[in-house]
Amino acid sequence: MTTQEVADKLVSLCREGKYEEAYGLYAQDSVSVEMPGLPNEVTEGLDNILKGFENWASMIAESHGGSVGDPIVAGNHFAVPMTSDVTFKDGRRVNMEEISLYQVENGKIKKASFHYDPSVMF
Repeated sequence: MTTQEVADKLVSLCREGKYEEAYGLYAQDSVSVEMPGLPNEVTEGLDNILKGFENWASMIAESHGGSVGDPIVAGNHFAVPMTSDVTFKDGRRVNMEEISLYQVENGKIKKASFHYDPSVMF
């Protein structure tokens, strides 16, 4: 798949709430990068990335909504604006805006990095 095709497919799956399917677009040796200083700042390998997603999802009590914007493609990279509004099981409600940046190699996402204000998490 081209970078545009990967971007369009990822956005489509995320908009449908099919996050686990979206990870099928990742390479086995992909890397996921969160904001500096946060837990799991760098996660290597698809299996570990999936475990991180499962851990994140297990902490959420209720989702109140969110959005996935249109991808902007440049070469083998694309960026997607996203929002989420969730209540965690500990009662904290978090409304977050982020830019997700992806690098594509050989038709798969090789690197994903997420850019947001970490102070909204605490």
